[in-house]
Amino acid sequence: MAKFILAEKKEMTQKFAADGRVIPVTKVIAGPCVVTQIKSQEQDGYFAVQLGFGSKKDLSKSIQGHLKNLGNFRYLKEFRISAQDVKKIKVGDRLNARIFKAGDAIEVIGYAKGRGFQGVVKRHGFSGSPATHGHKDQLRMPGSIGSTGPQHVLKGVRMAGRMGGGQVTIKNLEVIEVNQEASELYIKGALPGARNSLLLIIGAGDLALEEVSQNKAEIKPAAELEQNNQEISQSTSKSNEQIVA
Repeated sequence: MAKFILAEKKEMTQKFAADGRVIPVTKVIAGPCVVTQIKSQEQDGYFAVQLGFGSKKDLSKSIQGHLKNLGNFRYLKEFRISAQDVKKIKVGDRLNARIFKAGDAIEVIGYAKGRGFQGVVKRHGFSGSPATHGHKDQLRMPGSIGSTGPQHVLKGVRMAGRMGGGQVTIKNLEVIEVNQEASELYIKGALPGARNSLLLIIGAGDLALEEVSQNKAEIKPAAELEQNNQEISQSTSKSNEQIVA
């Protein structure tokens, strides 16, 4: 059974190995995620599990009815599973970062940063034209795009256009460290996407599921929980100062 989770990309940092080597890592907030739907072969034509992640204030009535008070999730994503694994999962189960451990081999799916409309030099790595010998104002031009025989541009010709913004999958990544209290994963290397963007993390192994109640307050992301703890500590310190005064 494969294990999977939704995560939010944060900043890059570094970790030190036992032998002193510096390992570049990307920090992500993995979960908590809640199983919002189980898809079966009989009803949907395939087996899959849908996870909810993040928080959002306003949801449409159709999404609210679909979630059935499981929470106001920002993201809903599916993961394909086998017929045997469907029996092990039920709606309401919760996934945390603890399903992964240091040394796990994973693959990460994300969406690359959009670079806008770019020319062939930046988009495809063209070298451009010579700076002299009749090439005035043509340093970064694409040059010829083919003969005049077909009388149309052939499909697949590398030309200027929109760059980035597509789905990217990186395989053979490694989990360097897991912080279960803060739901943080430190993954070796760089990951696709901008900060705070969504990532899908998939690895080999068994899911460590735990049940969750229908209370929305119990399924807040780790970032919100940390912020609430800081606010409580600040209010407590202020009240203590007033008592001393």
